[in-house]
Amino acid sequence: MQKLKAANLYLSELIPISGKLVERYNKCLKKLGFSETKLEKFSIDGMGWSPEISEEKGEPYYLCNGESNPHAIIITPLQHKKPLYMPFHTFDRDMMTLIFKTYGSKINDITRDSAICIDFDQKIDAFYEPLDVLKYKNVTIRFHLIDNLDNVRETQLQLIDKFKRGNNFIDEGLHAQLLESARRYGDLRTRDLSLEELQFETNSFYTKSFGGVYVLRDFIAPMVVFEDMKWYKEAIKDTLQDVIIFHISQPELMEKLRDHIIIAYDLEDVVKEARYERIKKFMFAQYLKDTSHPIKDILNDQLLFKSYLNKMDIDTRKRVMSVERYLEKLETSNQFKIADIVDNDLFEAMHEPHSSLHPKHQDLIWKLLMNISAKDVLFLYWYDKLQFYKAYDTWDESLKDWAIEQIKSYI
Repeated sequence: MQKLKAANLYLSELIPISGKLVERYNKCLKKLGFSETKLEKFSIDGMGWSPEISEEKGEPYYLCNGESNPHAIIITPLQHKKPLYMPFHTFDRDMMTLIFKTYGSKINDITRDSAICIDFDQKIDAFYEPLDVLKYKNVTIRFHLIDNLDNVRETQLQLIDKFKRGNNFIDEGLHAQLLESARRYGDLRTRDLSLEELQFETNSFYTKSFGGVYVLRDFIAPMVVFEDMKWYKEAIKDTLQDVIIFHISQPELMEKLRDHIIIAYDLEDVVKEARYERIKKFMFAQYLKDTSHPIKDILNDQLLFKSYLNKMDIDTRKRVMSVERYLEKLETSNQFKIADIVDNDLFEAMHEPHSSLHPKHQDLIWKLLMNISAKDVLFLYWYDKLQFYKAYDTWDESLKDWAIEQIKSYI
């Protein structure tokens, strides 16, 4: 990952945490029911997730109490608008945006000397069956301050009210209580520490639960797409839910997404786009073995590209150039079928979210398409960084350089 780090493409916007903030973070972990970190320095993202603590605990989603109970930690206002590098759901970013939009000024005040533990309550104590993900609807966002600072403020106000009554101003025991509270927590009288719970409504989304599940409920009919075959097989046993169920590898999925006007393709238009060139070149790179030139140069130099293309066997050449071959044949006759000429993996990669979809839904469908056919390095990086990082680790060093170059050219 060193090349990605050097290019600021790997966990590049984390916030460094040390000193007093580590103590506050540990108090949040303890309050949420997790074990404390032994690290004296680490970094966090917009949700309070830390890659260093994740590695220490050996658990990517260490801020979750089971798959149905995710949490977040806010210890600095700098987390506002920062990326979420390990979200459990695609709507996690929207919930954090709502939190900072509603309580931005209060967060600035509270995090001067405290930290905020966040509980995302879906009214689900635990998952038992894969279609339990359909229970996701309304999320109640609850806030808890470390050291119960909001309750301490109320206690201070009660002590002050008592101090003002009758002759209580001469009560030395009351004096001592007030002074002890002030020394420990400061003067909280004028601080607004109340964070009322918020309501967030989900629509279509992706969740890491049950090995990864897409819930598409805002279209013609509700649809659930599983990434894990085990949970897909378990889900199709449920005959009570009125929902269409797919495994992500099923060929029928793409057809159903087209029928439901969720995805679309236009080969004549797409071949004119830079996205097509990226996809074709990446696919071509998968067939390059023991080359005399760096893969990056072969993909960027038209002469080298043609040279290596012509050195490949005829079937490979047909697969790589299948879209252009199909369009050429259409100019002479409309009798040709896509399935007869165009490589299926390449054809799937040509799809995009239907233009009628809401931007948020388009982002979700782009992520789904990248999981179905991960051949566009740029869109894979944009919509599924974890999958991009895993794939990146398996690539030739020169292909890594080419991918970084493609991504950097759009940033």
